[in-house]
Amino acid sequence: MIRRLDLSTTDSTDYRRLVPRAAFNVDHAVEEVRPVCDAVAAEGVEALRRFSEQFDGVVPEKFRIPSDVMARCVEELDPALREAFETSIERRRSVCRLGETEESGRRVQVAEGATITTRIVPVDRVGLYVPGGLAPLASSVIMNVIPAQEAGVPGIAVASPPQKEFGGLPHPNILALCHMLGIEEVYAVGGAQAIAMFAHGVEGLCEPVAMVTGPGNIYVVAAKRLLRGIIGIDSEAGPTEIAVLADDSADPRHVAADMVSQAEHDPMAASVLVTNSPELIEAVATELETQVAATPHQERVTTALGGPQSALVLVRDLDQGLAVVNAYAAEHLEIQTRQPESVAARVTNAGAIFVGPWAPVSLGDYSAGSTHVLPTAGCACHSSGLTTRSFMKAIHVINYSERALMEVAEGVEIFALAENLPAHAQAITIRRSGADGEVGPSGE
Repeated sequence: MIRRLDLSTTDSTDYRRLVPRAAFNVDHAVEEVRPVCDAVAAEGVEALRRFSEQFDGVVPEKFRIPSDVMARCVEELDPALREAFETSIERRRSVCRLGETEESGRRVQVAEGATITTRIVPVDRVGLYVPGGLAPLASSVIMNVIPAQEAGVPGIAVASPPQKEFGGLPHPNILALCHMLGIEEVYAVGGAQAIAMFAHGVEGLCEPVAMVTGPGNIYVVAAKRLLRGIIGIDSEAGPTEIAVLADDSADPRHVAADMVSQAEHDPMAASVLVTNSPELIEAVATELETQVAATPHQERVTTALGGPQSALVLVRDLDQGLAVVNAYAAEHLEIQTRQPESVAARVTNAGAIFVGPWAPVSLGDYSAGSTHVLPTAGCACHSSGLTTRSFMKAIHVINYSERALMEVAEGVEIFALAENLPAHAQAITIRRSGADGEVGPSGE
């Protein structure tokens, strides 16, 4: 079912070329979504209707969801599910509020009468995408909305694909969570056309946004790439992935269950075990056979585990294992070893690290309090998951007195002339020629 990859005898240290990875051709998809995005920009609602029929098989009665529909979805929630939603909301908001905000108003005096103040401000308006498809990811509402709210974003809109079985509405759990979180602007629009709607705006329906976040399929990713620059984006998320770094102390049932849970997302999802224990590989392979046979999504899971993106990887020791997982830069990395905290401390590239046997990825997907919108396809080597900081931008406020400027004026002029920008120098010179030197200590 799942291939074996023996790196224990390799002399190469270029593990990025050796680790399993799915093919994900965003450039090809960009050309497919370009006409969709252009049509939404030119035709607005008419294009949304056409693409909704074409891609979703249903045209919503209204693209923007009425608030009473969302309120009804909350009322109809199973009480236990509503409690689970509330727990997830509470924990994610607590982490956003206490651990992810930047301090604003920090002032640095670089010289007498010369200060630089950093103001941290939220973006004005964001569009948050929540996938439908194989799994209606209601949890993505929490993971996108709460960081934006805690950052202080004044305008928040959510889009999710319309569903045939719900009469053209997004999944009721998605609508219920939007209502529970106080989001009133929700659209039944999916795919590339949703990203285009957010980027360009649709007259009479949706105002343009400054930033779009949230996971989606390859066409959503392609639209985000195509429209980046018109909008800011969080990342170009590829298929989801898990890597498990384990030694012979790991429980093969836990490892297999976590690999199956990730494979359940998508036929292109990646599940990778990295271990120095041949015995664990054999035990996990046996467990995978048993657990996959019992899962409701057997075909999807089998495809994912059997693809080139998944493997059971044998390494010489944990040092090599760490080198491999750091090169892989997994979206989700589990550490199931002896002394997992010390091993986790040596990881430099991962979207999120799950330490020990009692912190499975499933916990992070819902109620750990951490974000589950994470970099994929090795991008964790340079990018972070979606947090409150993602919705904030820094503005430097430069305040110099006349005297403070005069102290560095000549140097600025010299620098500008060295770059062949004489008008830059003149902007200083004209001030020097008018300076009288009689200024107060603060330049007032």
